[in-house]
Formats: sequence, structure tokens, C-alpha cells
Amino acid sequence: MAQLERRHPRFPDLFDMFDEPWAPLLPFTTGRPFRVEDYVHDGDYVLRAELPGLDPEKDVEVSVEGRTLTIHAERHEEHKEPHHCEFRYGSLSRSVTLPEGADTAHVTAGYDKGILKVTVPLPKAEAESRRIQVSHT
Repeated sequence: MAQLERRHPRFPDLFDMFDEPWAPLLPFTTGRPFRVEDYVHDGDYVLRAELPGLDPEKDVEVSVEGRTLTIHAERHEEHKEPHHCEFRYGSLSRSVTLPEGADTAHVTAGYDKGILKVTVPLPKAEAESRRIQVSHT
């Protein structure tokens, strides 16, 4: 699970309010550890995650167990002295359930400009066509 940082209770993140309307009422939580989007494109399931400022080779891990795809990241705090900070540090993790029939043996992942893109091939749906006999009643 994600290590959650405390937000200043007077300044809730307005964008998070749309995703998690209860976040301003819970000052010790910050909702989801990072934002993701998913869609199907050209026969592939694509999951994109915002993970800026991370080294993908050291700080990011993508794994699949069954139909569950998990992205785990570690963000290390750079400042030790007290300061105002709304960044999220520590262990961050998100899991999604892959579509039925996803080819988990051929998952690929790439990282560019702070965005992790995970691609999972989906089976091609074979269009089944057959003639239906119409009876006279």
C-alpha cells in the first residue's frame, strides 16, 4: 500500500476532489498514490501511469500475478530539513485487473517523460457468423 503524506487541511488539492470527494475531510490521506489511465488501442490493453522524477530502472517495478497487474514505485525524499511539501514519498503502488484473456506472457513497459506505459496484448476477437433459420409461424 502507499505511504500517505499529510496534506495541509486548509489547502486541499482541487483536482483530487473530483476523483475523491472525501479527501478534503480526511487530512491524513491523499487518495490514490499516483494517477493512471487505461484504454484499449489496436488490440492491446494500455495502462499509463504518471510517475515523474523516478528512475525506471531503479525505482519502478511492474508485475503480473494472474489477471492482476501491479505497478510499484519508490520515491525518495530529497530534503531532510522541515519544509512545505505536497509531493508523495515512500512506497507507491497501484493494481488493476486485466481484461479477460489478456496475454500476460507478453507484457511490455516503457518510461518516457515521467509517464510509464504498460502494454498487454489482448486476444483477437474472432467474428462468429452463422445463418439463423427463420421459421414461418
